[in-house]
Amino acid sequence: MTTAEAIRLLENFRAGKIGRDEVLRAFQAAPIVDLGFAKLDTHRALRRGCPEVIFGEGKTPSQLVKIASTLFERHQRVLVTRVNSQQAAALKRKFKRVVYHEQARCITIEARPVQKRKGVIAVVSAGTGDLPVAEEAAVTAEFMGNNVERIYDVGVAGLHRLLGHLDTVQRANVIVVVAGMEGALPSVVAGLVDKPVIAVPTSVGYGASFGGVAALLAMLNSCSGGVTVVNIDNGFGAAYAASQINSLAAGC
Repeated sequence: MTTAEAIRLLENFRAGKIGRDEVLRAFQAAPIVDLGFAKLDTHRALRRGCPEVIFGEGKTPSQLVKIASTLFERHQRVLVTRVNSQQAAALKRKFKRVVYHEQARCITIEARPVQKRKGVIAVVSAGTGDLPVAEEAAVTAEFMGNNVERIYDVGVAGLHRLLGHLDTVQRANVIVVVAGMEGALPSVVAGLVDKPVIAVPTSVGYGASFGGVAALLAMLNSCSGGVTVVNIDNGFGAAYAASQINSLAAGC
């Protein structure tokens, strides 16, 4: 049950359209839908403010369609991350209101437009090679109802590029900074703002970057205060945390 469904249920009860027993049965219904290969948490939106998000990697197209259909039938908005072209094609055949964010490797299925909360999340990327992870973060943040400012290809090899966007970065309530290679950009950004910075190391880089481990360690060892670090290539996790911070900052 979504928050909107719960509100409608209570409104119908107050209006005398349904009885007390029907309301109690609805709220007592198990929040888990067992599909055999997956157990869906249909009350997550009530607890967390965002429906369960589907991780697409490792799932068959038919499994994704079944999971997404189950959520959508319960009037839940759907976000699928880490999808490939075959999975995206299957979802596009099933749903009319599907958007394939190819660079982000995400699918969104919206029953209705989401109301945007106040405040801005800035998503900053070091290089063009970091864009898939940056876009995953941006799409996730937008799906969760946030206004997003994208500031891309502003790595430390040309610091003047970042300084040209400094006003936008400083106005944001929270900044997600995505970088591979040596992972220095989050430390630079954190030294220029008074807002939380969420650092996302990416697996972009040559051999000694060790698939993002070098960037991860650099971010964990940042000398700038206020830097929080998520896992390698985890744009989704960074955006989820940023959305929660923005919600508090915006008073939503």
